Amino acid sequence: MRTAGIDGCKAGWILITFDVKKEEYRILRSDGELEDALQEFDKVFIDIPIGLNDETYTRTCDRLLREKLGQDYASSVFSPPIRPALHAPTYVEANMESYEYTEKKLSLQAWNITPKIKTMDRLLQEDESLREKVLESHPELLFMNLNGGMIYQKKNTKKGLKHRLDLVARHEPAAVDFFREIKEEYRRNEVEEDDIVDVMALAYAAKKSIDKPVKSLPEDPETDSTGMKMAIHYI
Repeated sequence: MRTAGIDGCKAGWILITFDVKKEEYRILRSDGELEDALQEFDKVFIDIPIGLNDETYTRTCDRLLREKLGQDYASSVFSPPIRPALHAPTYVEANMESYEYTEKKLSLQAWNITPKIKTMDRLLQEDESLREKVLESHPELLFMNLNGGMIYQKKNTKKGLKHRLDLVARHEPAAVDFFREIKEEYRRNEVEEDDIVDVMALAYAAKKSIDKPVKSLPEDPETDSTGMKMAIHYI
């Protein structure tokens, strides 16, 4: 069974797998490369919203995740666009759509990753078989669980970044070399350091999902109007 973690980056997407004797990393620079990767692997943990509300600003899974992470880390969770705003051509128009339905504006953070949300949504609409193996997750929740239920340092500090790398490296020795090699191979305007540690957490969780039960927030996920589950998965 092949497993991988995928996260967005400035170059497109970064993929890591910790599968035994098949450990590797790669940059996916196009939608086609992303689609091929989703077909190649049997279980993928990805940090991108899957399943969108039609008229409610905040998904239940995002609200529960903020509560789980606590006040200091809740800002790492933001609400994706509602489905009517997904294909708006500009931020202004997306804001208008969002406000019309929810009386709240779309955050700039959410707008910046809307092209990636749109890509993932399209792939899952075109091939419904992907929905069972491509699972939305969140690195901070995975790091919290790796650290016994607590996070000590924020990711945007050197200590926080090293702490997260160390948490993964305890289980996956290749993580340290991968971190160094990716930094050397790709520029910061392609892949940032926090992208690397985030995708490592996703890759480790995907690998462990082979023999550990996958949990979700909420436990009994809602589905959106297209039938996709709205849930944050973790182990």
